[in-house]
Amino acid sequence: MRQDTASAAPRATDPAHLHAHRAGDARHQHYTRGRSLKVLGWALSLTLGFACVEVAAGFMANSLALISDAGHMATDAASLGLALLAQLISKRPPSARYSFGFGRAEALAAFVNGLAMLAVVAWIVFEAAQRFAAPPQVRGGTVFVVAGIGLAINLAVAWVLSHDKESMNTRAALVHVLGDLLGSIAALIAGAVIWYTGWMRIDPLLSVLVSLLILKSTFGILKESYHHLMEGVPEQIDYVKVGAELEAIAGVLSVHDLHVWAMSPGQPALIGHVEIADLQQWPAILAAIKAMLLARHGIDHVTLQPEAAGQPAHG
Repeated sequence: MRQDTASAAPRATDPAHLHAHRAGDARHQHYTRGRSLKVLGWALSLTLGFACVEVAAGFMANSLALISDAGHMATDAASLGLALLAQLISKRPPSARYSFGFGRAEALAAFVNGLAMLAVVAWIVFEAAQRFAAPPQVRGGTVFVVAGIGLAINLAVAWVLSHDKESMNTRAALVHVLGDLLGSIAALIAGAVIWYTGWMRIDPLLSVLVSLLILKSTFGILKESYHHLMEGVPEQIDYVKVGAELEAIAGVLSVHDLHVWAMSPGQPALIGHVEIADLQQWPAILAAIKAMLLARHGIDHVTLQPEAAGQPAHG
């Protein structure tokens, strides 16, 4: 009886077998595993809930320090919402249209979060400049109490987010929360100073100070996420050294068209062309190359094209 081989073979319309990793291939998947969505879920609930309370109290007390802290928390809520969405997207496996998967969604959300934080800082500085000229009356007691509660909430959220240190996107959200933590401290101090001395200019002064402190962390996140989105060489990998070590492998004559990037945060990949003296030795050479790249640079997603000595280069 003739065996129906067509039913056993993968269907051309189903791309799942095209993404499969077999023996000798990279060990990682093209999507995120093992990251808890509960971390971001709890942080989002706490932040969004108190942001609504604080923004109302800020306008009632007429305090820029409290309003800026509420603005930080509102931005944090948006940041955490984007982070949560990005985590859900990044867990999706590769598809026929997105063969690398969706791991880069984390870097994209982190970059958007950084830009949003810059906008918030710009608004606070602009508002503070106006209040320096004509400082309004601020209810110091209300500011002090609400800022104290906000400080406790921010500490709780920062503690929750600190449990996920691997995700670039979660770290970007943590930067927002740490910035808001400083905002709560500043509002707390402003409330105390106004309550005891009546000096109203402390309110915009501390708001500007906190905004400047936040800029450093925000620029760091923007730089990291931009580098990843532009498919830059991972920071921990020396591109020139990798090329030199590849050419030092026995049987390798030269390496060209070499590219190193991160497919998703923490998952470096490498492609290139390798000129060798004897194509029959390629399996052994490739095994030596993969072992070296994994041991020295943590690169396990390797795609190399062998070329015979003197063969014209393509691509």
